[in-house]
Amino acid sequence: MKLKQRVVLLAILFVIFIFMKVFLIDNLDTSAANREDQRAFHRMMASLRVELDPRLDHTLQSPWEIAAQWVVPREVYPEETPELGAVMHAMATKKIIKADVGYKGTQLKALLILEGGQKVVFKPKRYARDYVVEGEPYAGYDRHNAEVAAFHLDRILGFRRAPLVIGRFVNLHTEIKPVATEQLLSTFLMLGNSTCFYGKCYYCRETEPACADGDIMEGSVTLWLSDVWPLQKHRHPWGRTYREGKLARWEYDESYCDAVKKTSPYDSGPRLLDIIDTAIFDYLIGNADRHHYESFQDDEGASMLILLDNAKSFGNPSLDERSILAPLYQCCIIRVSTWNRLNYLKNGVLKSALKTAMSHDPISPVLSDPHLDAMDQRLLSILATVKQCTDQFGPDIVLVEDRMTLSHL
Repeated sequence: MKLKQRVVLLAILFVIFIFMKVFLIDNLDTSAANREDQRAFHRMMASLRVELDPRLDHTLQSPWEIAAQWVVPREVYPEETPELGAVMHAMATKKIIKADVGYKGTQLKALLILEGGQKVVFKPKRYARDYVVEGEPYAGYDRHNAEVAAFHLDRILGFRRAPLVIGRFVNLHTEIKPVATEQLLSTFLMLGNSTCFYGKCYYCRETEPACADGDIMEGSVTLWLSDVWPLQKHRHPWGRTYREGKLARWEYDESYCDAVKKTSPYDSGPRLLDIIDTAIFDYLIGNADRHHYESFQDDEGASMLILLDNAKSFGNPSLDERSILAPLYQCCIIRVSTWNRLNYLKNGVLKSALKTAMSHDPISPVLSDPHLDAMDQRLLSILATVKQCTDQFGPDIVLVEDRMTLSHL
């Protein structure tokens, strides 16, 4: 065979190889990944209902030790958690041995230490389930039930980046006041027959206390992450100014994402995709108040964005604050796994799954039906936004395979 013919044959074979790599092998890899996403979804659906059972028959460890060992850089709890019911039962029932004012912040909370030394954050009930918070999307007091619902949504989306949360009723007279610090105790008062407290925080006022029903106060408890994992606070690149008449750059610059992609830690690694996951999460729950976020310290951008402080959610089911989705529609990228999970949850599956997940919580029903219906509608808006992106840029650009090393430049 002549040299020229050999060169032509080799060129043809090379083209065939490239074709097989791109269109056959890569598609097989994608199909396998999609099948694993579907299997993960079915595993999640099968384990939605959490039975609050105190038994830990197969281990001598305490619930707190088990929960602490779950935490790794990319998840707060693993996909399979047979001990979840026991840990959450302990959060809802273990004796309170100390109560103090909450860590610094703008909203009322208390820091409790449960038997065994575990810290939890208690957020008191402020509103009835059907109360609608009017005004700005970040208006009003923290909603304790929003923390509970957000945790279960985190499970359903497969993120596993939110600390454990459960509802709890506490007797302020017998469980809190006898073990309260002087600083917390000084904020207690009586309004009629109800025991109230106003705590210590930026917006805490004696004129605006949280009040129990008699002595019994409904609230949420959030499991404190182990001190083995110190947190680092970051300013959210899509944070609001909270000043009337003053816009943040992202609110008027449609090319803002290009600038974000050139700054660390968003120029490589998983953080930008975490921001977009979080925007989807926040839009579903109506949380327009994520001005900062936390990751683990010294992570060089590799740790997850931890979904802390979700209580400014589920305020108004009729308000769809589209600006929460700005990271998604400005960057026009999304994890394939997130995209798959969102599609599995349409046609009413999300509402049904969340109701099932929250059904065994001590403060059930956690959300009113209008909020659940609103989430199903917001899901459709997210899917439509991604479709607009794929129509404009193509699915190969928009749908990012998150099982590889990521670079957004």
